[in-house]
Amino acid sequence: MKKTLGNPADKAEIFARIKQLKSDSPRKWGKMTAHQAICHLNDSFMCKFGERESTQASNFFTKTVMKWFALQAPFQWPHGVPTMPENDQLIGGTPPAEFERDRAQLETMIERFCQPMKNLSPHPYFGQMTEAEWLRWGYLHCDHHLRQFGV
Repeated sequence: MKKTLGNPADKAEIFARIKQLKSDSPRKWGKMTAHQAICHLNDSFMCKFGERESTQASNFFTKTVMKWFALQAPFQWPHGVPTMPENDQLIGGTPPAEFERDRAQLETMIERFCQPMKNLSPHPYFGQMTEAEWLRWGYLHCDHHLRQFGV
């Protein structure tokens, strides 16, 4: 069974891992700090709600092949995939402020994300997605960045 934020046990797992993340958790890859990753995840969820601008970079390939591999293939997401500038904390993303507050905001954002979805904004690469696809994406995106810091 594929993990998704729509499954209460999978969501609880993500929350437990978020609680293990420390502001000084060392990264295993990439450029983000743990605090920047929290803000990046918050920004990404806000894009889904249409509360942050999101550059649309989708095309036939990203909306079909890439979306299928990202959401369905039994592989972990690769390292080094560039972040959209508006969600990159070094360019246009929300700068980290206070670690505990930003972490609490992420937990609130995930709870909100898991409510029945209406008026879904398209994903920047994958285009329009169903609620089930969004919930799968949310789990995988959190998992990717939590693994980045060994939690």
